[in-house]
Amino acid sequence: MTATVPRGIIIAAPRSGAGKTTVTLGLLRALVRRGTHVQPFKCGPDYIDLAFHTVAAQRTSYNLDGWAMSVPQLMELVGGVAADADLAVVEGVMGLFDGAPQPGRSGRGSAADLAALLGWPVVLVLDVSGQTETAAAVALGCARFRDDIAVAGVILNRVASERHRALIEPALATVGIKVLGALPRDQQLSLPERHLGLVQAQEITAIEAHLDRLAASISASVELDEVLACARPVRATGHPAPTSGFGIRPPGQRIALASDAAFSFSYPHLLRQWRAEGAEIVPFSPLNDEAPDPAADAVWLPGGYPELHAGRLASASSFLGSLRAMAARGVAIHGECGGYMTLGTGLEDAGGTRHAMAGLLSLETSFARRRLHLGYRRATLLADCSLGRKGACVHGHEFHYATILSEADDPLIDCRDAAGRAIAERGARRTTVTGSFLHVLSGEDA
Repeated sequence: MTATVPRGIIIAAPRSGAGKTTVTLGLLRALVRRGTHVQPFKCGPDYIDLAFHTVAAQRTSYNLDGWAMSVPQLMELVGGVAADADLAVVEGVMGLFDGAPQPGRSGRGSAADLAALLGWPVVLVLDVSGQTETAAAVALGCARFRDDIAVAGVILNRVASERHRALIEPALATVGIKVLGALPRDQQLSLPERHLGLVQAQEITAIEAHLDRLAASISASVELDEVLACARPVRATGHPAPTSGFGIRPPGQRIALASDAAFSFSYPHLLRQWRAEGAEIVPFSPLNDEAPDPAADAVWLPGGYPELHAGRLASASSFLGSLRAMAARGVAIHGECGGYMTLGTGLEDAGGTRHAMAGLLSLETSFARRRLHLGYRRATLLADCSLGRKGACVHGHEFHYATILSEADDPLIDCRDAAGRAIAERGARRTTVTGSFLHVLSGEDA
């Protein structure tokens, strides 16, 4: 099996909605069916696509975020999880060159930044709906916009007919860009969506059949051997491996982790890091009214969709009672986004019904009055907590539609957006219970 220097490609597109996820999932499953060991990654902070990657590739997918993670962190993660794979496949984010408005720690977070750093070529997915030769102009613009990345070829998506394809390919040949395949227009290849993106993989009962359908379409429409031939070894950077992980220390030695359809947005790279530092992670399901492990010295409630399950959570007496008892004992409890809302006093669902939550923080939130909060965040910790020491900085992402109705606890963070502007997000802390709307990706020690 495989080289110790990972070989990879990046699946990108000129814009969101062009079909990156469809192509990535189909490619992952098609290659696995051929016996290829594929390591999936997602560029950027998305946590929903990871679960689909993991099912398709039968291997845990990880985020590679060039805004939130340092170069040594990125390189350690790639080398650490992809060294035994035949191929690494990275799904890009938004358009190929789209990132945060200001540079972060190792780039703006774009797929192009990652391609330049790793030296992995780009396979461009082109939605050619309503286009013929213009598709070649778009591809050529992407190929020439930066001279530190390479576009190895294109996969045409949503092709109407063989005649449609025949009108596009000559123009691409003229500008010297290889066509690696062409997917027909087919609504059955699309995955269901909701307000934060795709419906979660665990909620789709026929996920395996859908992935196999994608794989069959990719196998019939894309030259898999040519895609494999595009891959290149990861570029050496000369940066030393990090000596202290990702800067977010394990919040405890034994961590009770909420994990079910309401709390599914855990970043695998953080869990990997905590285990590497000796922590034991014990999953439990609040939706099944399971209590956190009473022997845990930390509880972590990740984001998810508590608003879709608020009634069940409000009636989960064993979960809520145990959480309150652990807080009374001084156990460190932290909630991210959906977990933060669950730690509050109440959550109003989209229909306007209020559901009582844990009451460990004063936060009241509502989905009846939706407002989008989206973007990278850099936050300074105002007190020692599960995220680190007072004065440390954490890098994360905010993405939710909840409206804060009231909050009265001490603030947890001083928060800035990617451009350095102060924003309203402050989090909350009360004794050993903390929370914020940030999905934390990495951090810097104080």
